[in-house]
Amino acid sequence: MRYIIETALHHGSLLNRTVIIPSFVYARACEYNNDVCAAYATMVNRGDAVNSDEWRELPEDKQMAWKVPISQMLNLTHLRRTQAVITVAEYLRLHNLPEDLELSTGQWDIVKYHQSPSELGSYGQPPSLHVIENQWYDPPRLNRVDRIPEDMKERGKWDPRFGHKTQDQYGGWKTPSRTKAYHVLEVMLTGRQFALGWEKARAILESNGIGGVSTDEGLTEVLLSNGWEVLHTFDGALGMDYVKNVVNPIRQVAPRTSIRGFVDDFYNFTEDVLLLKGEIHYERKPASLLFTSTAGRDEFARLVLYEITHTDPVKELAEAMSDRMRDIVGGRMWMGAHMRRGDFVRYHWAMNDDFGEHLSRIKNHLDVGREVLRNISPTSLGTYAIPEAKVNPEYVQLHPPEPGDKFYIATDERDTGNLAYLKERGAIRASDLITIEDRRRFGWPLLLTDVLGIVEQELLSRASFFYAHALSSVAGGVINLRAANGADPRTAQID
Repeated sequence: MRYIIETALHHGSLLNRTVIIPSFVYARACEYNNDVCAAYATMVNRGDAVNSDEWRELPEDKQMAWKVPISQMLNLTHLRRTQAVITVAEYLRLHNLPEDLELSTGQWDIVKYHQSPSELGSYGQPPSLHVIENQWYDPPRLNRVDRIPEDMKERGKWDPRFGHKTQDQYGGWKTPSRTKAYHVLEVMLTGRQFALGWEKARAILESNGIGGVSTDEGLTEVLLSNGWEVLHTFDGALGMDYVKNVVNPIRQVAPRTSIRGFVDDFYNFTEDVLLLKGEIHYERKPASLLFTSTAGRDEFARLVLYEITHTDPVKELAEAMSDRMRDIVGGRMWMGAHMRRGDFVRYHWAMNDDFGEHLSRIKNHLDVGREVLRNISPTSLGTYAIPEAKVNPEYVQLHPPEPGDKFYIATDERDTGNLAYLKERGAIRASDLITIEDRRRFGWPLLLTDVLGIVEQELLSRASFFYAHALSSVAGGVINLRAANGADPRTAQID
């Protein structure tokens, strides 16, 4: 959900529109018996709430979910300093509509939400609506970018008369000359993402006898002269995009005629509400588009790293837990890992189905991390390639971990036998660090596993070394936090 909200906020910023986000999300598990969480948060059947049969085969008590206000998951006050954003409940109130009209699925109701004029409106009419159909956004063989710059339009002889206006396309490219360079690159395009990596493009051209590409400047010139463009995005963990962090900027190349601008196609609509239908998250890069400039790419990175933050209570609890973790290991640096189990085991996405083997894998990576910390010095510290990066020497100021030091594990594993196995082998969990005073101060949301999960993300962002799985969004969140905090990239491993 966080990645989807990041995308929506950036799209709203590009179009100079206010973004409307769900008033609540669903927590997937309760740290206690279900009725304990149900005493504080509305409990629903997850499948019924989102119209899905994904969980129907589970025991009934495992099908439950709890409504959590979005304000518990994000610091809306901080976000609103730079972003125009309201919740669906706030939108409904502005239109004198009851908040319980909000759909449980998180989708936009094009009838009920548009039946009453806004209190702020001057014409007494219900809000108008324009719908961008899902298949118009980025169908196969199309690359959606933030905006098309004028120099690119000039190179490609962009004509505002072209395009399928019935599909929200305003303008189009002149048919390119299919040179040898154009062709040898085009035949290598495969898959959902219709672009090639920077070095792959260089290798393709060189292997086909096309010279002048040994330098980045030369490669750029050859690409631009042959109907291709250089685009900017981020590399996911291990080259996959399940973890949509924004700390590894990369270049890609794409045929110019495949490029359509988000701003170019959608900025000029005057309707009150602009609705992009359907899912644009899966198999997409961060922001669900590519960028035509490093400045545009960095603007999105700043949003993710510095504007979308957790609440103060989450950060304060994580800081207290970090202090206690440091005390447990004798005042030395401490290490942590995320161990995703639960549905990952059910879908065979876990690194190891066997619990013992999974823990051994984690401990092996932490052994590597211990050596990294032993050999790193404050004078050699670096940062992730992000805007406004600043080295944070606090990560390595203490003495490095010793063999046998306890380590932190964030996990959704709840089998009592497996949890005992963790404890016997030196793992510390949230329940070992959180006091009853913490729970009273934080309040009822800490009963919910998903809220505890964002506390653990903040906690792991403070670990001197961190390890996690490349298929889990938790890992991406922690890496973004560590990057924003000034951690050295060598102090984390994702596989």
